Amino acid sequence: MTELSEVLAGGDDPAAPVGVVRVLARHGFGTVEPGQLLVARGTLMGEIVTAGDLLRGALDAPAAELARTALSAPGTQEAHVAEDDAVAAGLACAGGATLLAHPLTGEAAHALARGFADGVPAALVSTADGTAALVLVGNDLAERHGTLGSTDLDTAAAEHLAGLLRRGATATDRTELAGTDVLVDLWVPVPSLLVVGAGALGEALAAQAAVLGWGCRAVATVAETTAAVEAFTDADVLVLLDHDPAFDESLLAGLRHGRGFLGALGSRRTQAARRERLLAAGVTEEQLTTIHGPVGLDLGARTPAETAVSVVAEVLAVRSGRDPGALSAGRGQIGA
Repeated sequence: MTELSEVLAGGDDPAAPVGVVRVLARHGFGTVEPGQLLVARGTLMGEIVTAGDLLRGALDAPAAELARTALSAPGTQEAHVAEDDAVAAGLACAGGATLLAHPLTGEAAHALARGFADGVPAALVSTADGTAALVLVGNDLAERHGTLGSTDLDTAAAEHLAGLLRRGATATDRTELAGTDVLVDLWVPVPSLLVVGAGALGEALAAQAAVLGWGCRAVATVAETTAAVEAFTDADVLVLLDHDPAFDESLLAGLRHGRGFLGALGSRRTQAARRERLLAAGVTEEQLTTIHGPVGLDLGARTPAETAVSVVAEVLAVRSGRDPGALSAGRGQIGA
């Protein structure tokens, strides 16, 4: 995503359009990750730079050439990957794909780059012929750039994406909205845990992150923690296991930065003492509500493994804007 963000952002010529290539349709290959994207942008020196990959790189060569032509006009191209090449790329089997290439304005490309860099949800919706495109960015995808050609279609796209976003995962969907065939790509950043402290609970959190496909790293010092929190995106998560008051500095840095999930373990007494220290340091009552402590949902956890489940469960609930409860007590569609 870092390389994609840099090319999308434009570098020395941010106003220049970008050519993007996505998978419009496919058959074969086995299970494929959603959100496939390859981009190309011209530079002031007359060069064409590309970033991203399609189908683990198996279609990068034709896609890169197609992306160059997309700088000026949309188009589609059929591509095929033989069995040996597919397996070498990590795909399950051979297959074919219809690639859609289309231009994206500098403004829309820059917004998409910012979404990737900030670790917030971002979406790209285009008509299936590539003649119109809309980029939506932000935790609720409220920021819009471009148009699909009509207010009704833009609204339908936003409503469709809201449903996909509630699932909390990156998705690709070709569907019909307001009578128009569209291709929808939604990128939801994967959380990354920053665990401060050691022991069985730290190990359990790392194991739980691995199960979920989240990133996880452990640090021990205040300086390391503060530096990491100051660089947080909205997808990053602090789990403070160490009760040392010195780590208040890291929490203060997190509040100033305003990104990510700040969580702290500890007893009610530990939380109360931390609260008083932070208030004395000038933190407001409203700011304190953004520190989740004791972190975790009330699941009756007793062991480190169970506590780790309760912690990641609260992260999931906060990210999805849900008020956790038993599925049996709900009325809506499960998983929606």
